[in-house]
Amino acid sequence: MISKKSVVIKVLEILFSIAFVEFCLEASVILVLFIGSFIVNPEASKQLYLGLNLFDLYSFSKPYYISTVLLLIALTGLKSFIAYLTFSVFSKFQLSKPFNKELTEMLLRISHVSLGTGILSIIASWYCQWISKKGVAIPIDWTGNEILFFAGVIYIIALVFKKGTDLQTEHDLTV
Repeated sequence: MISKKSVVIKVLEILFSIAFVEFCLEASVILVLFIGSFIVNPEASKQLYLGLNLFDLYSFSKPYYISTVLLLIALTGLKSFIAYLTFSVFSKFQLSKPFNKELTEMLLRISHVSLGTGILSIIASWYCQWISKKGVAIPIDWTGNEILFFAGVIYIIALVFKKGTDLQTEHDLTV
């Protein structure tokens, strides 16, 4: 049973490392094409990433375009950071002693970063709805509610780990 769990943990570690690299690449591609849309050709805003077309927004208002793309880059970078932290959790997790202070702190950090990411995502969604009222549709799904739900779940898990760490420390002191 231990070997199956360690294999599952290793697989999850690999999956989160892939997610980390994917989010880093996504943020990098969006950043390069964003810069290219100003320096080389505004038509680059038609194909920012995987069919994301913000050319209408670029034509309507460059400041709105800049702020929208910077929000997109920031949120993708934050998702990358969350994937990195999660990868770190799986790489430091030990089945023999699962409750430790370092792991608990990492889980709390993931929940805090996720909360900030979710709030920023909701703000970005409201901002894009506000721009849409001016007549320019922005085809970005910000997924703020899902990130906030994730933050809440991770926070509860972090609290359980904190209690487990306290109990394990107390147990180690009494033995």
